[in-house]
Amino acid sequence: MRLMRNQHATHVDFFQFKGLIETNPKATPCNIDMVFERKCKFFVGEWKREGEGISQGQGLLLRNLAKQPQFTVVIIQGNTDGETVVEKFEQLCSDGQFRVRGKSFDDLKGFVTRWYNWADAQEFS
Repeated sequence: MRLMRNQHATHVDFFQFKGLIETNPKATPCNIDMVFERKCKFFVGEWKREGEGISQGQGLLLRNLAKQPQFTVVIIQGNTDGETVVEKFEQLCSDGQFRVRGKSFDDLKGFVTRWYNWADAQEFS
């Protein structure tokens, strides 16, 4: 499997789903950039470039996932165009607040490793 290293790669466009749900015609799917799973615990990462915002729908999705005890949600400011760059990453907590957890790719790798070790020690549910 080849990794995508093209900064000009297009994203998935879900426009054709608009109107599918008659009671909510603006509803469309959202994508998530990074997901780990361990023993029914989930680590969700959404990558954004500096100055790039989160859409209203994606924000709602991420906030609702963060409220679930089995989900850890982080927003990563950076890119993976060539060498992976992480300027900072914040955890979206269950109370809706963002908390800075690191400012480098090494910090992110350490955070993911600690999360994995925590999830691995949990009872399987």
